[in-house]
Amino acid sequence: LLIDINGIEELKGITVSGDTVRIGALTRHTDIENSAEVSEKLPLLAKAVREVAHPAIRNRGTIGGSVAFADPAAEYPACAVALDAQIEIAGTGGRRKVAAQDFFKDIYDTDLGEGEIITAVEFPALQAGYKSGFSELARRHGDYAMAGLAVHGKVDGTTVSDLRLVYFAVGSTPVRAASATAAIEGKPVDEANIAAAQAALENDLQPFDDMASSGAMKMHLAKELTGRVLRSLTGQEEIVA
Repeated sequence: LLIDINGIEELKGITVSGDTVRIGALTRHTDIENSAEVSEKLPLLAKAVREVAHPAIRNRGTIGGSVAFADPAAEYPACAVALDAQIEIAGTGGRRKVAAQDFFKDIYDTDLGEGEIITAVEFPALQAGYKSGFSELARRHGDYAMAGLAVHGKVDGTTVSDLRLVYFAVGSTPVRAASATAAIEGKPVDEANIAAAQAALENDLQPFDDMASSGAMKMHLAKELTGRVLRSLTGQEEIVA
């Protein structure tokens, strides 16, 4: 049985209410890419969506589809975890919300139950003093990432705090790196502290081989991205897509 849900208008669109940005599950990547509200209030998502596949796919694919599929190399799940988003779910038992951190269970496995669908993803809007950084490495632009990193935190000069380092394509789900974060939390982003965060990644990540690259290569790339994105977050380096 194939059910077409494209006609459900309730599942489409981007709305801002107070400090929350709600994106309907059927909102297409291209709508997110071209949204002034997303650019202003969710700069992490605005940066990530440009890396989602190719324009033809962004014209059809949706945020709800990406989150529900839970591909470990996808951009949106990592952004949702980094921003503490809430996944809104509806089913025969009613509606419920699940924190993104708890939604992704394993490769292609989520908290969705039988008879449930994602109806929206709700993100906290950008707060004063906070910045976001994003980068991924792939063999060709539009290919699945070999490693990627979504970062969000408070920035004061070159010092970062309330930091969230979330890696993707290096595990079965988005990985929030606690050890690497602790190594640089509340400290200036300089080469010594970057090196400490990179070394601490050995405690956070256990990347496995896949068709894109070896686990060892993924670890190397994750460490490289750590330096790049942290420097970009504090204005010390520009990331060119």
